[in-house]
Amino acid sequence: MRESSREHKSKAPMKLNFAVFVSSSSRYQKLKEQRSVSDPSGDLIVELIEAAGYCVDSREILPDDRVLIGKYVGNAIGSENVDAIIVCGGTGVSITDVTIETVRPMMIKTLPGFGELFRKLSYDEIGSAAIMTRALAGVTDQGQAVFCIPGSPQAVKLVMTKLILTETGHIVKHAREK
Repeated sequence: MRESSREHKSKAPMKLNFAVFVSSSSRYQKLKEQRSVSDPSGDLIVELIEAAGYCVDSREILPDDRVLIGKYVGNAIGSENVDAIIVCGGTGVSITDVTIETVRPMMIKTLPGFGELFRKLSYDEIGSAAIMTRALAGVTDQGQAVFCIPGSPQAVKLVMTKLILTETGHIVKHAREK
């Protein structure tokens, strides 16, 4: 790591609060029906955030629905308690996958390198199927980092350990500079 990157990271916030949203219509429907819901990707995200010494401010399971995703992410953007937002799932190529299209307009800047690097890391693990990997990161006008990531537990572990947890504080530091 270059000295300037090391210096910037040393000045990044040490405490971060995350909002975590899992986009899954099938899990959301089970919740509405008051049935038992398993959420391995959401559980893994929370576990990794807390193991890194950060906090989870909120966690929700949402359907693949533009209005509800927009409402919850918008509320997190409006919260002074939230430094970073993760939306997991709904990033595929089917017509119902609307996470990226919903969240992108809420960012003032995107970080194209996030998706590029995540696809490279994914390619190293899963091969050419990585071309279908859609991932997005950016910042809000409130200085928050926002990440849209695939919903598989394998993808979650990869992106959380290799990219999100290692760079979120650094991103937030720069996003809040005047």
